[in-house]
Amino acid sequence: MDAHKKRRVEVDSMGEMEVPADAYWGAQTQRAVENFPVSGLTLQPRFIRALGLVKQAAARANRQLGLLDPRRADAIIAAAGEVVEGELARHFVVDVFQTGSGTSTNMNANEVIANRANETLCVKSSDEGAIHPNDHVNLGQSSNDVFPSCAHIALLEGLTHDLEPALARLEVALTSKAKEFDHVLKIGRTHLQDATPMRLGQAFGGYSSMVEHAAGRLDSAGRNLSELALGGTAVGTGINTDARFPSLAIDWISRSTGIGFREADNHFEAQGARDALVEASGAIKTVAVSLMKIANDIRWLGSGPRAGIGELKLPEVQPGSSIMPGKVNPVMAESLCQVAAHVIGIDAAVTAGGMSGNLELNVMMPMMTYNLLQGVELLTRSVDLFTTRCINGLEADEEVCRKAVESSLAMGTALAPHIGYDAVARIAKQAYESGRTVREVARELAVLPAEELERVLDPVAMTHPAGVDTD
Repeated sequence: MDAHKKRRVEVDSMGEMEVPADAYWGAQTQRAVENFPVSGLTLQPRFIRALGLVKQAAARANRQLGLLDPRRADAIIAAAGEVVEGELARHFVVDVFQTGSGTSTNMNANEVIANRANETLCVKSSDEGAIHPNDHVNLGQSSNDVFPSCAHIALLEGLTHDLEPALARLEVALTSKAKEFDHVLKIGRTHLQDATPMRLGQAFGGYSSMVEHAAGRLDSAGRNLSELALGGTAVGTGINTDARFPSLAIDWISRSTGIGFREADNHFEAQGARDALVEASGAIKTVAVSLMKIANDIRWLGSGPRAGIGELKLPEVQPGSSIMPGKVNPVMAESLCQVAAHVIGIDAAVTAGGMSGNLELNVMMPMMTYNLLQGVELLTRSVDLFTTRCINGLEADEEVCRKAVESSLAMGTALAPHIGYDAVARIAKQAYESGRTVREVARELAVLPAEELERVLDPVAMTHPAGVDTD
């Protein structure tokens, strides 16, 4: 018989279970594998890493408190370290859509760590002195405080180390384009109609500010994610744990991650509700909304090249059509927009999950966690691709921008303080009907002395309030 078909018998409180012979998981994990063959999706590596960190921290704290002997503690710490490093990833097999508390995934970790630790100690799980998944690896813990703690750790690490840096790179790129395009005059648009002149650099400065604000929202949400439920055990009372345990364990997690985690101010809130995840989801959704606006604007401004706005020239990264030769599409913007739409959908699922905090426990935590981590991963990758394959290569078509400015009827706005709104409206109507510019009609009607008219209709002066020196 092939090795992968061999089985061994494991025992839990419900009896015997057959488990693959080469698997580190045990009976409880196997029951979950058989109970939940739903999606084939498992929790992400960041979450499994967080599980390893929590189990390491727990073993260290329990050893320091004298609740776990050094021999067992060191073996658990070493095995959990392999989980942190991703070396045991293939042994985490429970589907996302499982028990809502995440107990199956917590037990998956407990069993894998216990069996791997026993292997390093050269003992069998049935031997005296062996490491037990519940009694030793899960000592001082419950799935109900471990899983939400891991969700916070994984999500905050993802925001801190992945998404926020990606946004920072996008902000730098947009700021660079704002400076590069600052001299380019273009027409502003409101309601998709021509408005007053502006500088292309001002538009990109606005995009850069949007990204800066987006990162700030994530940072704000992170303050509540830094609270960990660890120490609350089953319902928040802390039964079967030492009062000193959470601070010792969380201090070690903080030092390991470089992120300042702290024990929850109120363990009943920390386990009965998942409001911090809902808040984070809202911030991530807002990031997605901002990114979709930026991506859409850029593809609008790059539309054409001959029958659209055409103020921007987007990098040509691939052929755009299977039937129209020479067509090139704004595919990087489209990709980012699709990711943004997906993340907005994720927020709806997380919101529904957050409403399922029934009494002392939320029972949609695996779904909420998986979706949020997926959203962070997708946004991180798509933002970096959009930055490198679109924003960095943008060029301005200055001639297209210049012509649009001069032909805009909104140029007359600057005349209103001098000759009145109604008079300008008549000039604009006449210009439109005759196919001429506002400047040409105003000159013909001699509404102002020639020199003053040119000064008032200077489009550069229209891009800032009176009295501002732009030199």
